[in-house]
Amino acid sequence: MYLSDTRLLLSTCQPFIESVRMKQLTSLYTTLLLNALIYSIKAPDNVSLVVSPSRSQFFKRENVSLSCEVQQRKSATWRVVRNTPIKGTQECSDWGLVSESSCTISHTYPSDSGLYWCQTWSGEHSNAVNITVHDGPVILESPALPVTEGHSVTLSCRYQTTPSNLTGDFYKDGYLISTESTGEMTIPAVNKSDEGIYSCRHSELGGSPESLLAVRAPSLNSSPSPT
Repeated sequence: MYLSDTRLLLSTCQPFIESVRMKQLTSLYTTLLLNALIYSIKAPDNVSLVVSPSRSQFFKRENVSLSCEVQQRKSATWRVVRNTPIKGTQECSDWGLVSESSCTISHTYPSDSGLYWCQTWSGEHSNAVNITVHDGPVILESPALPVTEGHSVTLSCRYQTTPSNLTGDFYKDGYLISTESTGEMTIPAVNKSDEGIYSCRHSELGGSPESLLAVRAPSLNSSPSPT
């Protein structure tokens, strides 16, 4: 897909983005919209967007680094691009600090929530990552990238200030699936049935936004992580 195709994809989805603005749909529908864009964009295998810290949700005023990781010999200049419901498609220079193929947000705000990816000037692009910035005391710490089937994954209720009681309720697709006294829920070996929209809630501090846990099939040369 080249630049014209990317623009066509975003313009096609623009009415839905506008509906999010106009009707103020819940964060669940916003998440579903952005992740529909993620899976509509086919990325090459030799480049990926890496998020540090490696999670998809952040508190307000956190620092986030995004970098384009190229597996093979560099043949093009990659830059970080984003699309947000509020400001549309923007280059890193419009919202972050550029450093070669990386971009840093020194103080995140809810307006930074959106879809992020790497792109060349000719329109080649990487995978896309949906990032949510929450102006509240609870977020869900979950992988920013898809998890490979058979691998272990831990979801955590992350608190801006540590409460005396860490117990968190975990939800999948809107349904309570687990209550953990440590605020952490581990899936020892994920499979496609574990894929879905997750969130967590603390009895006193409230709930986190929703995030998609995506699960992908293992590659031929990969093996499950040890348990």
